[in-house]
Amino acid sequence: MDAIVSALGDATRWRIVELLAQGPRSVGELAELTGSRQPQTTKHLQTLARAGLVTVYPLGQRRVYAVETGPLTALAKRLEELAGTAREHEGERDVIARYRAAIEADTAAADRDQWADGRTFSFDRVLAAPREAVWRQWTDPELLASWWAPAPMAVTDCVLEPEPGGRVVLEYRDREGHRYRSEGRVRTAKRAQHLVFDLSVLDAAGAVSFTGHYDLVLTTVPGGTRLRLDLGITETTVDALPFIAGLETGWGQVLDNLAEALGNTKHTKRKGHQS
Repeated sequence: MDAIVSALGDATRWRIVELLAQGPRSVGELAELTGSRQPQTTKHLQTLARAGLVTVYPLGQRRVYAVETGPLTALAKRLEELAGTAREHEGERDVIARYRAAIEADTAAADRDQWADGRTFSFDRVLAAPREAVWRQWTDPELLASWWAPAPMAVTDCVLEPEPGGRVVLEYRDREGHRYRSEGRVRTAKRAQHLVFDLSVLDAAGAVSFTGHYDLVLTTVPGGTRLRLDLGITETTVDALPFIAGLETGWGQVLDNLAEALGNTKHTKRKGHQS
């Protein structure tokens, strides 16, 4: 496949294959139709032949070339497979597009500290699992680390101690090796019902970029548990722009991860909005 793609990567060779798809042709015909000299055309045909795309037929003094459909069919199949894979992951591309749009929308506003103070976000899900199971996902460090970061981030440190004053820590890294750390404290913890905590995103020097105030409520509903997460922002700095812009999309992904961790293949309800 690599040889086929490489051979077709040249515009003249691609044109030669297009012409041969219409029927066998001699070197002279191909040279005339492509506007190339015969020696150059011969070299192109040799490259295509090595890739299995054309076959030469010596006919007395003439050499006639014909296209081989097998490699083209294989290439078409592989391209369709790639297109299918891309269609399956269109949502991930849409996430990037929404994130970029959010950054562009906030760029003008992020000209001073506290520019996003008071901004709020709300997320509402129904998960096909009992409240205790959802609660464990939030409070067991190993379980929490398995979903509490959007792809392709990798969690490297994760703690949420479900008691007033308990530590909250989230550290993850991206594929380029950059690390991002957040620290905070639990304010309220009522088992399998209510969890309130603060979490400050820190910059490389350990200073606060912004602080998120999280209010998580779990209620039993038919078919599982309703999760309601409200998030308010304070202490925002100018450098917090990419983090703030990614909150709505990022938490949407994170809650998708939680649903998958609980064995939910579909969400009964999936809502998220900011104000």
